[in-house]
Amino acid sequence: MGTASTPGRESLLVRPASAQDAAGVAMLLEVLGYPCSRDEAAARLLALRDEPDQQILVADRHGQLAGLLALDLMYYLPLGARTCRITALVVSGTEQRRGVGRMLLREAELRARQGGAARIELTSASHRHEAHEFYRACGFGESALRFLKRLGDA
Repeated sequence: MGTASTPGRESLLVRPASAQDAAGVAMLLEVLGYPCSRDEAAARLLALRDEPDQQILVADRHGQLAGLLALDLMYYLPLGARTCRITALVVSGTEQRRGVGRMLLREAELRARQGGAARIELTSASHRHEAHEFYRACGFGESALRFLKRLGDA
C-alpha cells in the first residue's frame, strides 16, 4: 500500500521498495554518497526483506525512483520506548525541491506512529547544510552530537 500523491505531485507514489527497484536504489545511494552496483543494492534489499522493523520506502514517479527513505524501528533503552531512526533519505537531483523529501518524511512519520514509536530521529553529515535547513523546516531539531569509530571498510 502506498501513499497517494497530493496536488502538485501528480503520479508520485510512496511505496515499499521491491527487488525490481535495485537499479534505482543503487542510483539513489550513489547520489547520497554511498555508491553500489545494482547487484549490491539487490543484496541489500534482500537482506532487509524479512526484517519487519526495517523498511525501505521509495518515491516512484511513472516507474522511475525519485527518492528513497530507510527507517528502523527499535526499542530505545534510555527512553524506555520505541523510536524510529531514519537511516537514509535521498532525492534524485531532478526531483529535489518538488516535495518528494517531505512526502517521504510524512510517510516515515506515519509508519513510526503506527509502529508505536515515541519519536523519530535522523542524522545528517555536518557538511550537508541545505539538508539541515530542510530538516529544520520539516520540524526536526538538533539534539545530539554524533561520534563514529569505523570498525572496517564501511
